[in-house]
Amino acid sequence: MPSAPEERPSPLANRITPWGEEIATEARGAWVGNRGVIHSGYRIVKRSTTRGWVCCALSFKGRKRELMRPGRWTELFFLDEATAFAAGHRPCFECRRDAALVFADAWSRGRNLPARASAPAMDAVLNGERAHVGRRRESERLAFMASLPACAESELYAGAMVAAGGADVAAFLYDGKGFRRWTPSGYIDGAPSGEWRLLTPPSVVAAFKAGYAAQIDASARRA
Repeated sequence: MPSAPEERPSPLANRITPWGEEIATEARGAWVGNRGVIHSGYRIVKRSTTRGWVCCALSFKGRKRELMRPGRWTELFFLDEATAFAAGHRPCFECRRDAALVFADAWSRGRNLPARASAPAMDAVLNGERAHVGRRRESERLAFMASLPACAESELYAGAMVAAGGADVAAFLYDGKGFRRWTPSGYIDGAPSGEWRLLTPPSVVAAFKAGYAAQIDASARRA
């Protein structure tokens, strides 16, 4: 007898954390991401199938999509653009062309390049810088942090994220004035302790320094 169709879980485990891992949460995302076709049924089974990891608009030209459709790229969701950058994504040149061009210009200034960087050129750099991104258990984070570059507050710019903590390793957003702790639903009070490790790829932080302003969830605003 044919097997019964797979039951769709609710919520789907396609929300992406600053660590690049997928989780299931009822919280909605502000952006959708693309790493190629990385799902089977309703499960994410691969890290990526393309170098071009992009951060896309939730809606574009009225297109309608069925989530995790067989053979189509896998829809991933982010709390905000700062989260997408930390996970190793960049603005899409199709649905977010204006933002992508601004980012490419800032990328080039940040790296002292003579001309605007192309998408393949940026992807080649990001592919190396986000080598740490993948599916991992939360219990593995402490050991994983050793692979990230250490950083100080003087090296950070608004939109960058760091990982820190002892037994409770977490991601923290730097908003230009201080830190806020990342959660799937938004940012909460909390500052990193101990050694800080940079989650956002260094080339993206350089683009922040050169003027690119990442979108940050409203929950990060301070009273």
